[in-house]
Amino acid sequence: MGDEIRVPIDSDADIVIARQQGRALAERIGFSATDQTIIATAISEVARNIIKFAKRGEIILSTTMKNPERGVVVVARDQGPGIVDIQLALQDGYSTGNGLGMGLPGCKRLMDELEIKSSKGKGTIVTMKKWTT
Repeated sequence: MGDEIRVPIDSDADIVIARQQGRALAERIGFSATDQTIIATAISEVARNIIKFAKRGEIILSTTMKNPERGVVVVARDQGPGIVDIQLALQDGYSTGNGLGMGLPGCKRLMDELEIKSSKGKGTIVTMKKWTT
């Protein structure tokens, strides 16, 4: 439906840029202010994971359609160590990085769709979608 916006992630400043770009994209296609914040929060979580576990990666933002709904697609991609157990990583409270373990489970709650593909030693791709209601 729309153009792709690619934001390289390798510093905290890049997380801010990715959040801003995601919020602006969501606003352009008609998401409420609340949903814009939800999308920005989910982007922050996956971008922080990129920095924490892979050191660098990218966030790819785009729009999609599922008549009559419009959606935002957020893809977080890195070439880090990968996620060994995706199901475990999606459980509340599970963390390998001394965090609260809210990142991926929080994203799953915030967004309408979440898919994770990961290979040990080859990286992770997290795809999230949020639909207008």
